[in-house]
Amino acid sequence: MIVVPDDFPSVFEGSAAHERARALGEVRVYTERGADDESELARRIGQARVAINIRAHARFTDAALCACPRLEMISVWGTGTDNIDLAAAARRGVTVCNIPGANAYAVAEHAIALMLAVARKIPAIDRRMRKGDWPREMLTQLYGKTLGVFGTGHIGARVAALGRALGMEVLTWSARGQAGAAGAGAKQELLCRADVVSLNLRLTPETRDFIGAAEFALMKPAAILVNTGRGALVERSALLAVLSEERIAGAGLDVFHDEPLAENDPLRGLANVVLSPHNAGQTPEVRRDGLLRTVENVENFLAGRATNVVRT
Repeated sequence: MIVVPDDFPSVFEGSAAHERARALGEVRVYTERGADDESELARRIGQARVAINIRAHARFTDAALCACPRLEMISVWGTGTDNIDLAAAARRGVTVCNIPGANAYAVAEHAIALMLAVARKIPAIDRRMRKGDWPREMLTQLYGKTLGVFGTGHIGARVAALGRALGMEVLTWSARGQAGAAGAGAKQELLCRADVVSLNLRLTPETRDFIGAAEFALMKPAAILVNTGRGALVERSALLAVLSEERIAGAGLDVFHDEPLAENDPLRGLANVVLSPHNAGQTPEVRRDGLLRTVENVENFLAGRATNVVRT
């Protein structure tokens, strides 16, 4: 049996990928929220051999995996696997596969859109004009500025390419290629020089709170932060402080520590922040092709030739 325990909001049910999965055997899809509860996630998976993971709010912990002894594979719709205890999965013989690069172009475009929206103050100007104002204020030109890209995978590489197309100087930093003291020095240099900082890193124990008070202190007062990676890449209290005190120019955020964003979240009240609801990769092309690739990983696993296996 194949189970989709977390299709909320629903994208899988009734899709071409759903039909393709049915050719592999019985498929059970849960379209109501609840998979973020560990015991409920385990109940939904039950005796299934394969789980297709749609949403990051479903936490595949060691306890959840322990409660699903017949589970052999988790196929992730997306790249991030921070919601899965990979070490526990490896111990229990559960293969985890993802679809790297499936949403790279869409997410990179969104990162650039957030950068431009903050730099050109487009949301704020739009709101004022709708009220009858004619706000003729100074804006930020990105041509000739420096874009600092943390993370050089599919998404980060595309962000860098788009930045160069805008005429920006691009600096990059890789979690894999710049470790130790040399990596720390390169990180500091990028933060000091960049006019825009784009976070495109995977969330791992090493990258959690990757940007905190010390890192914000290195950034230019006119710098812009763009985060389309994971909310926890940035220390929340430091982010709120630097934005509310206007120690950087602003931020474009598509990801948050808690999602959906709470009604009383302070970020909602900050004029120098542009917000989007973790939907950078939400395009028809990404949804269609990504879901089909997710099922393709299942097909390959069942055929004995697992593809896109995530390593611990």
